[in-house]
Amino acid sequence: MGLLVLTLPIPLNFASNQSSMSTEKFWSYKFEQKKGLASGQLLLSEPFMFDDNFRRTVVLLCSHDEDNGTVGLVLNKLTHLELNDVLDDFPPLKAPVFLGGPVGADTVQFIHSLGDEIEGSIKLSEGLYWGGNFEQLRGLIKSGKVTTDNVHFFLGYSGWSPGQLLQEMQDNTWIVANATASHIFRADMNHLWKEVMKGMGGIYAVMADYPENPILN
Repeated sequence: MGLLVLTLPIPLNFASNQSSMSTEKFWSYKFEQKKGLASGQLLLSEPFMFDDNFRRTVVLLCSHDEDNGTVGLVLNKLTHLELNDVLDDFPPLKAPVFLGGPVGADTVQFIHSLGDEIEGSIKLSEGLYWGGNFEQLRGLIKSGKVTTDNVHFFLGYSGWSPGQLLQEMQDNTWIVANATASHIFRADMNHLWKEVMKGMGGIYAVMADYPENPILN
């Protein structure tokens, strides 16, 4: 398919305080602003977002820099493709491919829990890494050390120019949460948005049950 494999994360020069918000009765973007933004966090779309690219999505922040912008991967948008459909010269691996975002759709990104076994990986949180040496990954797949339990693949990524994501936060677009490896390497991603929201408790757990169409609320 003529895809460009990114062997290193895109060059750009977790812990959010959720407990203090858990008993609030009303949600405001000010809650999210207090948490700050950093790589290794999750962005959850607000319940009524209408943008098809991000409706009910969970985005893993891979890089966030005030001067250079932000790169993230949508975790829960599955394509109909498998890895060998997009990389036909790759060792056989029955791995689904997710749509990481609307930018760079001809690139392949990956996140994993293999740590130092893949050189050049960037640690995002405990047991969760972004990118690294693609040839080493190829070798680990050949040797049977890689499964869908420890690596996920993405076409494209989500990108924000400097200041753009902060503006979207002020527009009540995103909710900030902690990322853990258990959020990522799971069999069923269809309910990820709802499960993360419920896990945050308080008003977030209530919001998790909102319908996508506010007219139905």
